[in-house]
Amino acid sequence: MGITTKMIPTEDASARKREIEEKLKQEQETLSFIRENLEKSDQLTKGMVSILSSFESRLMQLENSIIPVHKQTENLQRLQENVDKTLSCMDHVISYYHVAKDTDRIIREGPTGRLDEYLACIAKIQKAVEYFQDNNPDSPELNTVKARFEKGKELLEAEFRSLLTRYSKPVPPILILDAISVDDELEVPEEVVLEHLPEAVLQDIICIAGWLVEYGRNQDFMNVYFQIRSNQLDRSIKGLKDHFRKNSASSGVLYSPAVQTKRKDTPTKKAPRRPGYDHDPRVKHHSDALTEKHGAAAGKDDVLDIEIDSYIHCISAFVKLAQSEYALLTEIIPEHHQKKTFDSLIQEALDNLMLEGENIVSAARRAIMRHDYSAVLTIFPILKHLKMTKPEFDATLQGTAASTKNKLPTLITSMETIGAKALEEFADSIKNDPDKEYNMPKDGTVHELTSNAILFLQQLLDFHETAGAMLASQETSSSGGGSTSEFNKRLLSTYICKVLGNLQLNLLSKSKVYEDSALSAIFLHNNYNYILKSLEKSDLIQLVTVTQKKAESQYRELIEQQMQMYQRSWVKVTEHLTDRNMPVGLPGAKLKDKERQVIKDKFKGFNDGLEELCKIQKGWAIPDKQQRDFIRQAQKKVVSDAYRVFLHRCANISFTKNPEKYHKYRPEEVEDMIEKLFDTSA
Repeated sequence: MGITTKMIPTEDASARKREIEEKLKQEQETLSFIRENLEKSDQLTKGMVSILSSFESRLMQLENSIIPVHKQTENLQRLQENVDKTLSCMDHVISYYHVAKDTDRIIREGPTGRLDEYLACIAKIQKAVEYFQDNNPDSPELNTVKARFEKGKELLEAEFRSLLTRYSKPVPPILILDAISVDDELEVPEEVVLEHLPEAVLQDIICIAGWLVEYGRNQDFMNVYFQIRSNQLDRSIKGLKDHFRKNSASSGVLYSPAVQTKRKDTPTKKAPRRPGYDHDPRVKHHSDALTEKHGAAAGKDDVLDIEIDSYIHCISAFVKLAQSEYALLTEIIPEHHQKKTFDSLIQEALDNLMLEGENIVSAARRAIMRHDYSAVLTIFPILKHLKMTKPEFDATLQGTAASTKNKLPTLITSMETIGAKALEEFADSIKNDPDKEYNMPKDGTVHELTSNAILFLQQLLDFHETAGAMLASQETSSSGGGSTSEFNKRLLSTYICKVLGNLQLNLLSKSKVYEDSALSAIFLHNNYNYILKSLEKSDLIQLVTVTQKKAESQYRELIEQQMQMYQRSWVKVTEHLTDRNMPVGLPGAKLKDKERQVIKDKFKGFNDGLEELCKIQKGWAIPDKQQRDFIRQAQKKVVSDAYRVFLHRCANISFTKNPEKYHKYRPEEVEDMIEKLFDTSA
């Protein structure tokens, strides 16, 4: 195969050549343009370098000119500031020299009505004192401002005393009674706020006290505080006591009538009770009993009763007022001085209350020496209230001195001791009461000794917990559970049984004074019945049965025995109605004179005996209607039944020409006569 060579046309080669030549020309033009620009750039760079070199040179010249000026200006500014500060310090120092003069008028006029301005003045003086002490302690100005500061402090103390004296007033008695009264009708007791000082005045006092503590370095104002507030506390309690006596004496009640009318929303509200003391309507108050016993002497006992109630209220008032005083004190007195100041504050009022309590104990002791045991009952409501109040009392006095805390327990111990002694001596007096004939009731009714003994025991029922604890306090031999409520209850039950036993023995002895055994039986019956009914009505029987289970049945047996003893007195009447010596014969048969005389004697004996007994026994008394009716009915049945049988036996026997002379009474008339027995009004 042969090789063929393809030939490039001549025209294409020429065209290609021309194209290359054109590109080369363009490239040369571009290169030339770049060279021109590089040359221009070099020229500009040289110009910029020249300008910058010139600027740098000028800048260095400017800096060399400005820096000295700046430094000089800075020094001048510093000098100006120093001058200003010096002038300010001079003004400040000079002001200290003018403080005494500037504050003279305000200090002289005192802080009244402008306390804030006055305290600001004192602050200036205080700073002046500090300045001169630090910088010029020998200057006369120091003494001047010191004297002015002391004067200012003195006037602040005077203002403190003045505000306290001017605005501290005794708490009104009505407000105190509202605060301590117990009202069962209110589900949530109303909290009565005792405001001692107006709020604005209180804030001033707090402010002054704070300044005196922090800047005055003075604790004398605390003595001023407790002296003034102590006086007001004591006056408040004395005011309550005086108010209580006046209102009680004028109204005849033991509570302030003002308390009842204080709240307009409850106009029908009953009088508030004694604080913490519940009256038992089943048990007479001892003043009522003494009224029955002594009659005209009741006025004195009413006064005593008012004194008791007054003392009880004053004890509660002291606790309430002391609590409010402590709350006030905590706002004014520094914390670490509060307990001591409070201790001093309450001393006068507390001592007066304790002295009054000791006087009550002394009066009770004198009453025991006179054998007037009813007067000792005054201790029971007071002691009950003191023991009930003691927890709150102790809480109020928490933090006070031991001697202060021990005052109430000491009084309680004194009352328990004298009360226990009174109980013991009362039991002995019941046992040893003499059998005086002139002192015995002529009608065989209840003896005064019985009514007094029961009345005394009823008072113990009202204060059974107090009396039980009183007896327990003297029990040195009790080891296990000696202070428990159950133990105290058993002690009181034993004591009551002892009194009742002594009373029973004494009554039995007294009954022998009567010459008539029937009257003796009526006397014992009345007294035993009175004792039993009184025990049942007052619930004393429940206390008695704690240690003597069969006490009730034993008294009923005693009563039944005396009824049987009384009924024997009618034997001398009914014995004439028996068949003994009665003539035996046919109805209508003629009797011998002796036989007729027997029947006549029987009638006469019955009539005379009936009349005599009815005449005598009509003057006797059985106060208990139920017992009186029972005895009458029983006696009517016995006598009238025997009389009817006798009349029936004598109906057809001719023993006299004048039967109406012997047959004086019909059975119905006999019953009517017996029905009038024991009725002094018939």
